[in-house]
Amino acid sequence: MEAIPVHELRRLLADFSHVKVSASDIDGQTRGKVMSKDKFLKAVEEGFGFCSVLFTWDMLDKAYDPKCGSVNLGESGFSDIMAFIDTSTFRKIPWENNMPHFLLDLADPKTRDAFPLCPRSLLKRAIRECTDLGFRAMCGMEFEFYNMRETPESLAQKGGSGLVPLTPGMFGYSFTRPALNRAYFNDILEQCFKYGIPIEGFHTETGPGVFEAALHYTDALQAADRAHLFKNAAKQIALEHGVMACFMAKPWNDLPGCSGHLHFSLLDNDTSKNAFASEDESKTGVDSPDALSSNMKSFIAGLLYALPSIMPFLAPTVNSYKRLVENYWAPITVSYGFENRTTAIRIISPPTCPPSATRLEMRVPGADANPYLAIAACLAAGAYGIRKKLELNIPPVRGDVGTGGSSKGERLARTLKEATDKMMAAGSPAREILGDAFIDHFGMTRLHEWKLWEASVTDWEVKRYMETV
Repeated sequence: MEAIPVHELRRLLADFSHVKVSASDIDGQTRGKVMSKDKFLKAVEEGFGFCSVLFTWDMLDKAYDPKCGSVNLGESGFSDIMAFIDTSTFRKIPWENNMPHFLLDLADPKTRDAFPLCPRSLLKRAIRECTDLGFRAMCGMEFEFYNMRETPESLAQKGGSGLVPLTPGMFGYSFTRPALNRAYFNDILEQCFKYGIPIEGFHTETGPGVFEAALHYTDALQAADRAHLFKNAAKQIALEHGVMACFMAKPWNDLPGCSGHLHFSLLDNDTSKNAFASEDESKTGVDSPDALSSNMKSFIAGLLYALPSIMPFLAPTVNSYKRLVENYWAPITVSYGFENRTTAIRIISPPTCPPSATRLEMRVPGADANPYLAIAACLAAGAYGIRKKLELNIPPVRGDVGTGGSSKGERLARTLKEATDKMMAAGSPAREILGDAFIDHFGMTRLHEWKLWEASVTDWEVKRYMETV
């Protein structure tokens, strides 16, 4: 969708007195406010100030520990940064009486350049790298999420324990389980469609009260916008039905985790053809790198090269790494395979799909990932691979990685600290493809998260040691 001129906005907003605007923070949370229509229309032309505290506190509004890194926006007294309204993101919130909603791009107040710590700006930069190589970046995101018969109040009262799932048992792809909560299930489909987030596929996933939503495949920025807003939309719609939707990567240690898989392809800017489709029709359907286009091979090679050091972009929380373990359909190594759901990268190609739908699935991200950051890191890594003409020198994995498989790749980080250390190391691939400024700040936020975890006393410790030691 193209930017909407002010005179057209006046017409579209004629029946509304207020408008919502929002941006994504580092953790992917939607941060915004309601503005009067008059102030909004003025801001469309001039921009407006938005407090930089957005990037100086964590998901629970706790200021980042300055000892965790050198970047400290508090030194400026938490001064405003500039916010510019992206009018092309216009949508109406159906569960809020169709209140208009627009997304923001954040900028440096002095230079008006993109604010270097803004997740959406980082993604735009990665998309430009693909564009400069002659491609249009395409993406789709899937979310698995638990649903519980709880409220924020009951969650606080129970301390996160003894939560009641929406439905009992393990019923992936069930036709009967959605019938138990038909109004809620259908409301997510219908309200998200009206909100401009079309869902291609929606079903129960294995686990008590788990749903999976596959969002419509589209250009990368729109895919990220929709994925970012979907999590917020699902949570709000759920609350109206007395349900809490949970996008935590691994809520329970003995149940499957929640993934946030990403699908990628590139379209040629000149021909609009899929640049991942095989260049040799005689090899179509062969499970070998020889059947892949040179662009796809280099894209995958770039991803595999960068993967160990971009892990915090894909698995950003302490809990993320509880999901990335053996025997739970989650990747644990730097690996790829054809239609292999145990590898980090799953290649989807003929005969499973037509050549035009050839794509890869990055299976590392959890549902807790910030879509802007996860997509940005993957596109930047893939573009790097194409730009450097990297070779895909390792064979695809055959069989289950968790039980050995045919190839052993590097083990992915087991903790957020391990992943962050690799990301922040001097000369890391993450620094090479995403820049020092963002890596320094983002790394500081992850070290802050880890420091809070290290100082915490867990339920496991209490249960194990309270009586015995």
